[in-house]
Amino acid sequence: MKLFIVTCLKELLGDISKIFKLANIDIFSSGDIIGHRDGQPPGILEEWFASGNPQFDSVMIFAFTSDANTKLGIELIIDYNKKLKENFPVRAFVLPVEKYV
Repeated sequence: MKLFIVTCLKELLGDISKIFKLANIDIFSSGDIIGHRDGQPPGILEEWFASGNPQFDSVMIFAFTSDANTKLGIELIIDYNKKLKENFPVRAFVLPVEKYV
């Protein structure tokens, strides 16, 4: 089992929901988040939030799913980002789930 996490601008939530469906992820959760960039020297956030406004209305979408579904989801998001005209690409990552009850 994997934890598949995606962050994107709120207005892209519909598109990302479709990507989850294409990746065979029918059940997921989401929550509003605000990304901040405080003007510090580049570091871990350098590639996460694009330069510009100091706050970003975003959403985090996540699901517990299979390894195969996460691989397909990542591939679909890579393709989506290639066509995206925004300066704020969709970000996705996968975490292993070692134990659950």
